[in-house]
Amino acid sequence: MLVMTIASVIVVIATIYCLVKRYETRLVLFCSGLILTLIGGAPMDTMKAFSHAMLETKLFEAIIAVMGFAMVMKATECDKHLINLLIKPLRRAGTLLIPCSVLVTFFINISITSSAGCSAAVGSILIPLMMAAGIHPAIAGACIYAGTYGAMFNPGYPQVALIVSVTNSDPVQVVANHFYPLLLCGIIGAVSLWIIAKIRHEDRGYQMPEGTIAPEGEFKVKISHAIVPLIPIVILVLGSMQIVPIFKPLAISHAMIIGCFCAFLVTRKNPQELSKEFWKGAGNAFGHVFGIIICALVFVGGLSTVGLIQQLIQVMIDVPAIAKISSGVGPFLLGIMSGSGDAASVAFNKAVTIHAEDFGIHPESMGSVVAIAGGLGRTMSPVAGGMIICATLAGVSPMETAKRNAPGMILAMLSLMFFMLFL
Repeated sequence: MLVMTIASVIVVIATIYCLVKRYETRLVLFCSGLILTLIGGAPMDTMKAFSHAMLETKLFEAIIAVMGFAMVMKATECDKHLINLLIKPLRRAGTLLIPCSVLVTFFINISITSSAGCSAAVGSILIPLMMAAGIHPAIAGACIYAGTYGAMFNPGYPQVALIVSVTNSDPVQVVANHFYPLLLCGIIGAVSLWIIAKIRHEDRGYQMPEGTIAPEGEFKVKISHAIVPLIPIVILVLGSMQIVPIFKPLAISHAMIIGCFCAFLVTRKNPQELSKEFWKGAGNAFGHVFGIIICALVFVGGLSTVGLIQQLIQVMIDVPAIAKISSGVGPFLLGIMSGSGDAASVAFNKAVTIHAEDFGIHPESMGSVVAIAGGLGRTMSPVAGGMIICATLAGVSPMETAKRNAPGMILAMLSLMFFMLFL
């Protein structure tokens, strides 16, 4: 068992090295997953993980719709109208656009609670705008995913409901208990990304592809065209906040399709061409974005086969003396490895948080630290679905966006633990 664990850790380190060196992401993740299942003596688990990943219909639905919508915006030049309309005020905002984008996503995530869904919906609008303002694509992509743990502000969020169930509390009380530490985490993530961009000189100077931004006076902006890219996000936010109840049942894919119809009505482009562009975007989404997600899930499946994730969770559960540290660090590390903050958070909260008072820890505080730390770890994971979406929209590798988020997420996690467990 020890030999298998050591071999598994070596494979994980080699995987990270290959991703940092920018080898083909899908190949690295799939082969790593395959090697891990071979180490675990169950090579067919690779195929099972592959098949299971292909059935991730909810994520797949959102991704293909967003990428299809993006292609329609490009074909109708609605994205060009929006960029040219906002480019002046965006440039005046300067580098402050970076922390502002993180915080905007942070608060939109309260209503659009899916990290991948929020990344897709917000990223399709803000990432091109940030790049047009001169911000490096990797920073632009990182900005969006750095704000996708704001859902913990939502009393109806499943992780909040889980904390309620294991602490016999109520949702509003749980959210009130972690409100200020969570807000601090959001601010730390935003400011640290801004500082990283400053240090790396990635906060200005990026040039969009030729033709995207027209010289002043050469491109006549049409307001009717410029507002079309904003329609889906407006629909989703108004619906989730119940401001317009009729929008509430609409999924992300539905909002994107409505946006495509609006583009046709406004621009009067050939509907056959728009249909082709939509499905071209959908095909690209499957081949690139979803392809990486599938291979990432194969890698995570390999980690499960060798029992590495389960071993880490068990260590946290079996050593109550380090409960304070493990409640933050454990879910955080597992979130990085698996690309999901939920698995470790659910396991730890169900097994350990119920005994929080025995360790001298406030149950609600421990539960919140576990859930938020898992989200922070996922936010710097190169195999997280939302990270892959943001990186694709920015045209960079997931590792490039992940490593820019890393310092802020680590600092946020340490601050969270200090204020909620040690202060």
